[in-house]
Amino acid sequence: MGDFVKRFLPAFLLFTHLIFRLTFPDPHILIDLYLFNSVTIALLFTLATSSKFQDPIAIFTLASAILLWTIGSIISTYGQFHPAISLSSTIPNTCYLLMYPLAFVAISRTIREGKKIGWLEILDATILGIGLSAVGSAFFIDPILPRFSGDASKTFFAILFPISDLVLVALVVTLSLISPFSKRNTVICTGVIIFALSDFLFLGLTIRRNYSLGSISDDLWLCGLVILADGVTRAQRNSKSKVISSLPPILIAVTVLICATLLGIASLRPNYFPNFILIPTIATLTLAFFRMTIALRQASQLSEEKDLARTDDLTGLPNRRKFLTELEALSERPTLEFALLLLDLDGFKPINDLYGHEIGDKLLKEVSKRFSRSLPSGSILARLGGDEFGAIVQGNFETTLEVALALRATLSYPFTIAEREIRVGVSVGHALYDGGVDLMRRADKAMYQAKREGIGVSAQPI
Repeated sequence: MGDFVKRFLPAFLLFTHLIFRLTFPDPHILIDLYLFNSVTIALLFTLATSSKFQDPIAIFTLASAILLWTIGSIISTYGQFHPAISLSSTIPNTCYLLMYPLAFVAISRTIREGKKIGWLEILDATILGIGLSAVGSAFFIDPILPRFSGDASKTFFAILFPISDLVLVALVVTLSLISPFSKRNTVICTGVIIFALSDFLFLGLTIRRNYSLGSISDDLWLCGLVILADGVTRAQRNSKSKVISSLPPILIAVTVLICATLLGIASLRPNYFPNFILIPTIATLTLAFFRMTIALRQASQLSEEKDLARTDDLTGLPNRRKFLTELEALSERPTLEFALLLLDLDGFKPINDLYGHEIGDKLLKEVSKRFSRSLPSGSILARLGGDEFGAIVQGNFETTLEVALALRATLSYPFTIAEREIRVGVSVGHALYDGGVDLMRRADKAMYQAKREGIGVSAQPI
């Protein structure tokens, strides 16, 4: 049997059933038991023999979901024609209910087109999906729910089926929002929505006592399953659409706000909403709180990573990148007086070569401590690389020049490192900010002049 025939066989059987149902309105075992259930059996055959699917797990889970639905349908329909030997309605209802998690696994894997879903994406989708189901339960399900006094089983399934439909629709739509747009995803969403609508139509007909075997809702169930299976078995195509990695935060925020409002109303007016609505509402708020905790931790880690990216690993001082950023920010304040000091150690390389890098690193740490203690409050000290440091000191020419001399003086007495007495000097280049853009060049020129002439501190004239 060709792929074309296998693909359209379920649709052909569905169309045939619809024609027979319109022609023969009264329930008939050949039409409503055999022909009706042959549609889903053909779907199982199509899924089992399809040669175009990309994800065998998606196919297997969807086939399992449809198989459970078919078993429930056969038992339920058979009981309509043989009431004397019919089984409890709990068995088919349980089969219908077990279909939902399997269907969601199949649909989610197909919509994502084999792409891995991060656990944060799953969490966001779950918050939105369960939150929307809570809203739908409060405003759409509760008003139409039948009241089964004393029958716990019927009440349980009457509540759980529409909630399951809402959760499935909400999660599928949510996954579609964070996935590439494609015709296949549109087909899958259409099938899920039609299937959910058929459940609500069945519920409405049941409440008004207008439902009978062979109603239009029966064919809508089949229609939804046929369209869903067609979407899952469609060949995967390379999508050029931009992948959205996460949901828009506004959607989650609005969902959480509405759920918080529902919980508040339920607290102030205990009987306004049924108790089962509190379950998805509280679950949404709990997951949202957990998500907020993760977001705060990520923000803290991002801040720490940003600080680490702008901090010298050895001395803990700002690095060149951070220093230049601060210098640029101060340069945008024309009324502020400050000077740039560039400091280059004298004699550090011979010490580093003689005693090794470990001693050299310890010396740089001690030098940075002395420089930090000698700078006035509000100054910025950074290690620019190697044995070169930079400082930004606020004040006029005389004040900042005194600071430069103090920095040189702080290295006038030796360091004791690993029981060794080590001496090192420093050459300081001083450049007062004059509103120009060549401050670094002027300070660098002054520093080399101080080193070349051995004068310790050189001030570059404005």
